[in-house]
Amino acid sequence: MTAPARRRPVISAWTAISPFGYGREAFADGVRSRREPALETAGPGDPAAVVPSFDVREMFGRKKTRAMNRVSGLTVAAAQQLLADMELAPDGDREHIGFVLGTTTGSAQSMMDLTRASITGEQPDHVEPAAVPGTVMNCAAGQAAIWHGLKGPNATIAAGRTTGLQALNYARRLLMTERAAQVLCGAAEEHSDARSWLEHHRRGGAATLGEGCAMFLLEPADSADPRTVLATLTGIDSRICLDGDLAGTLHATVTSLLNRSGVNADRVWAAVGSGFPAGADRPEDVTLRQLFGDEVTDRVPPVDLIGDTSAATALFGLASVLSIADGADHGAQDHIVVTACDDDGSVACALLQLGGAR
Repeated sequence: MTAPARRRPVISAWTAISPFGYGREAFADGVRSRREPALETAGPGDPAAVVPSFDVREMFGRKKTRAMNRVSGLTVAAAQQLLADMELAPDGDREHIGFVLGTTTGSAQSMMDLTRASITGEQPDHVEPAAVPGTVMNCAAGQAAIWHGLKGPNATIAAGRTTGLQALNYARRLLMTERAAQVLCGAAEEHSDARSWLEHHRRGGAATLGEGCAMFLLEPADSADPRTVLATLTGIDSRICLDGDLAGTLHATVTSLLNRSGVNADRVWAAVGSGFPAGADRPEDVTLRQLFGDEVTDRVPPVDLIGDTSAATALFGLASVLSIADGADHGAQDHIVVTACDDDGSVACALLQLGGAR
């Protein structure tokens, strides 16, 4: 999925709320120093990397936040930061700003809490009505749009660990079909007792869980200020592995995207995978090293430095690459690659050119 250079969406701003703290600089500093964030014990006893001192009510006040769950709070906060970076006035035109959010299921904690209340109450319908919206997967995206007055298209994407790249592709299509003038595209994952319990029983605590929200401003290349363009989205490709050879499927996906885009492997400055699965012998790591070499693959720290952020993994990977690329000498290597794999066999790859398309 590639497009003419003049129509390719560009990333002109981004932010992140992560275990490193709040905002783009806090995340970039953590990535550049390659420091591991402090862990907290939660759920069934597994340590987790969580956003420090994050409380929805303390951040936004008690008005309109009584039923706001954690993943919605992280999303609303990230959107608030990004809109501030865009220097968009509170009464500025938001009619054509779209919002695309990637997530696994929304809030597993909200779903479990409502289910428990329906079982333990005197009647199944004796539940808190205000808690019902929080159980819907697109609650966080809807809350962000309502909170910040974004009236463009609003979408929620769920595709496992490839979610972030699929969200980027959805945002790309909104811009190319002129359904939105700008799109805030992000992915969010919360940490909770419910998610910890689910992942503990699913994977046996093999990975340290993380949480947060990474969000990017995408806009058409011909409408963006060239001075603010951080990267140009050259193309995205995705496939399903049917024969168990995840590394082979990823290899075919990356090379196909490079060939269609007319980009040689030696022009890739950095490549980052989604850190799946936990432990050694990751198919992404093997494939990226075969294609681009150790220097390119090791240029950015592993994305699971902040823990397993599941659906948000790929976009945190993109944020990591942009953090390292900021101010660095790229030479003739002017492209970056972000990949993602999931245990259901899905793989995805995004190719971006640093700065504006030339």
